[in-house]
Amino acid sequence: MSSNQVLLKLQALRKHYDSRQILDIESLELERGRTYLITGSNGAGKTTLLRVLAGLESAEIGAFSFDAMQVPTDEISQNLAPRVIYLHQHPYLFNTSVASNIGFGLKARGVPHGRQKQLIKEALSWAGVEHVSHVAPQKLSGGEKQRVALARAKVLNPDILLLDEPTANLDEAARLQVVHLIRQMCDNNHCVVIATHDPELIALPGMVKWHLHQARILTA
Repeated sequence: MSSNQVLLKLQALRKHYDSRQILDIESLELERGRTYLITGSNGAGKTTLLRVLAGLESAEIGAFSFDAMQVPTDEISQNLAPRVIYLHQHPYLFNTSVASNIGFGLKARGVPHGRQKQLIKEALSWAGVEHVSHVAPQKLSGGEKQRVALARAKVLNPDILLLDEPTANLDEAARLQVVHLIRQMCDNNHCVVIATHDPELIALPGMVKWHLHQARILTA
């Protein structure tokens, strides 16, 4: 383990669906500034692990800490919600404009209106979606939706960004655009965790690579 700051640490993670064990992980750490890549067959538990790390799904956890603070296991969700963002492979966008979608979290956090406008403008430009800023999400392509979701996450500057199959079901041009944005986010001081089958993402340099197999994490 490097000297990077440990953001999230858990021990003795167990998750079952009925009688089937989905996750059996003795320990796991996520460090600031690192990118983690999770591979595994369909049904191996990649999405479940991301949702547990985001506080969106419960599991048996022996100990959990975030940013060097011990977190009671029944309070994980409320402690992580402002600082950890999970993006599903089919991101949910509100039935309003693209710009309003990107600004939703900023408004919820009480960011001053002038600052909101500036951050939204920067995020639209970063994601290359200025031309659809006033368009409703249902009119966007799959690639545009994914880029809007990434911009909405980036504008909040999360400590940890969890990406679940971010390039799945995209055509080649859209996939390359999304990969380009993810590379930029990985180069910043975020901790990024990506569950994927995409060979181009898997080939990105400098990643910590994990493989989920039979409920356990194997390091590459």
